[in-house]
Amino acid sequence: MPAFEVLAPADQRLPFIFNSPHSGREYPASFLDASRLDELAIRRSEDAYVDQLFMNVIGMGAPLLKANFPRAYLDVNREPYELDPKMFDGRLPSYANIRSIRVAGGLGTVARVVSEAQEIYRHRLPVSEALTRIEDIYKPYHSTLRRLLAQTHVTFGHAILIDCHSMPSAIKCQTSETRPDFILGDRYGTSCAVELTDFATELLKGFGYTVSRNKPYAGGFITEHYGRPSSGLHALQIEINRGLYMDEGTHTLHSGFSTLAEHLASFACELTAMPDSAFGADSIAAE
Repeated sequence: MPAFEVLAPADQRLPFIFNSPHSGREYPASFLDASRLDELAIRRSEDAYVDQLFMNVIGMGAPLLKANFPRAYLDVNREPYELDPKMFDGRLPSYANIRSIRVAGGLGTVARVVSEAQEIYRHRLPVSEALTRIEDIYKPYHSTLRRLLAQTHVTFGHAILIDCHSMPSAIKCQTSETRPDFILGDRYGTSCAVELTDFATELLKGFGYTVSRNKPYAGGFITEHYGRPSSGLHALQIEINRGLYMDEGTHTLHSGFSTLAEHLASFACELTAMPDSAFGADSIAAE
């Protein structure tokens, strides 16, 4: 299986791109052999089945970029070289970011831990292993995402990236005891038109869901890096409470999955029907 793939309609009819960078579930045997965790524990950082939840967007006319590699193996929602020197034998490149908050928490480009701070590896990794993952998967993934955005921007005059994730059901808003069903992250209004976040919020609330904005997740590297509204590039991150659709203990889907998938199909249909004027698009570049 390829490390990632683009599931695209025969004809892209919408200026939207959907991205599922953390739902990959193909674990290399060598990676599992190097891990101190069993196959269930190592999946706890996985945004399980998120790609399946958004599969309907392809038939609507929008491409879906999905990772097949797992987040525990490589996280493309980080800078390319956020690396923890304590994890590796050998010297990291001088340009590596070794002091970010994410590295300190064990969640760099090559993660040290999965959720609940469980250490992944039995032993240190060679530096070459991290650099190979970045060269062979990280860089091609982002090259593909940039190409999709550029082609969409040329065709429609603007491009909207919906970055799709899930979160543990125990997550609470920082300002209350509420456990939201969805968290929308737009980097506090800087990564996309506020009309997009407003409309997405109202749509989800219309289905009866509780929605938080930017707390505790304001959007990661992808949202921050690709969201440039002044240039007609908009990025919105969506976090979905896993308890809505799966048993987190066994990593299996439950009866809520089909209802949520139907709601998300309706949500995507209405969201992608937003008028071009909401995104500051002056014209359509191609018919």
